[in-house]
Amino acid sequence: MTKTRSKHAESGRDRLKKSDRRRRILLELKLHPHVRISDLARSFNVSTETVRRDFDALAEDGLVARAHGGASAPAQGHYPSLDERTAARIAERERIGARAADLVQEGETVMIDSGSTTIQLARALAYRGTRCTVITNSIPVAMTIGHGAPDVVLCSGEYLAAESAVIGTETLEFLSRFNVDRCMIGASGLSAEGPSETVRGFAAVKRMMLRRAAQKHLLIDATKFGHKGLARVGDMADLDSIVVDKRPQGEILAAVDGAEVEVIVADQT
Repeated sequence: MTKTRSKHAESGRDRLKKSDRRRRILLELKLHPHVRISDLARSFNVSTETVRRDFDALAEDGLVARAHGGASAPAQGHYPSLDERTAARIAERERIGARAADLVQEGETVMIDSGSTTIQLARALAYRGTRCTVITNSIPVAMTIGHGAPDVVLCSGEYLAAESAVIGTETLEFLSRFNVDRCMIGASGLSAEGPSETVRGFAAVKRMMLRRAAQKHLLIDATKFGHKGLARVGDMADLDSIVVDKRPQGEILAAVDGAEVEVIVADQT
């Protein structure tokens, strides 16, 4: 009996936590183009079913692509880089960012994710000197806000150079420690099903921010209406408002109205 208990205790000690397993899976995919469930199950000292659930969760977050018997790094189609997006539709995004900044009250805590439109929000908050605390995974957002009155907390995580942002399980764990008054997120697309994201790992960050915020706002310009990104962020009903440069029409407007989501249009000045 003693030997059996000792063996089980040792086995338990050898097992990695869920977050550590998923971090290791992502590291393995940086070193190898494909990883197998059976190999990782032996390495982690867990069942193949446990690794399969890890793969499913990472695939839902857009961090891996499921393949027969394993997973591979997700294939990225061409999507404009942060620099390319920042240089496009500047006037529209400035208006959206300024209108979103109107929603932030003195003393509030706000999560802001990475994106070209949220950078404009950061500029508006810094310019106005709104006294709030911002938690972000975006280095440009952190740097922009760092020049103004808001306090800024930068997430830890895996650095995604093309987006100047951090992602991954460490970022999600960091965000999960906070309860905030509101979150401000962007998205690659907005359909009647809700917002979606193309950039690897961003959907999971957005979902966590939505989960931790009392008020949830999507900042998005009209060119993204009707588009669906690789990974689903959530349902339309997960949002309290969308801040836009133009009111949506058709099935998107019907979905917004059906979910009782407020449409806030940034007026032209």
